[in-house]
Amino acid sequence: MIRKPSIAEADQIKNLIEPFVKEGLILPRSLHSLYTTIRDFWVNAGGGDPDRIMGCCALHISWTDLAEIRTLAVGKEFQGRGDGAALVEACLQEARSLGVRRVFTLTYAPEFFKRMGFTEVDKATLPNKIWADCIHCQYFPDCREIALICDL
Repeated sequence: MIRKPSIAEADQIKNLIEPFVKEGLILPRSLHSLYTTIRDFWVNAGGGDPDRIMGCCALHISWTDLAEIRTLAVGKEFQGRGDGAALVEACLQEARSLGVRRVFTLTYAPEFFKRMGFTEVDKATLPNKIWADCIHCQYFPDCREIALICDL
């Protein structure tokens, strides 16, 4: 079931993303960061246990008409079932309801997002992201992520 998480589930989200952080596929998120952005997240819960978080994805507002999809993770044992696509779609629906016209992502899995209607763009077209977040990243300026955008 795709839903908004509770504050008490921040620990589960952190535990879910940690293996992907260790693989270098997702940037690290502190527990403090997860608490302060918990309202950005959608989770997929269930798998026999309605309290178990199997996947997560966040929609972060960047500007008046621009938002970012970030921290998309689905537990390895749950991958390949469409959970990631369902989480991204929940974020896109929320973006539409907020009046956001464009949603971008930085990812190592561009083909996944292309199948969802995103198109590749130059990172330089996202100056708000670069100067707000990327400049503080351990990989800046040598980021290998691919920037993609979806017009809603």
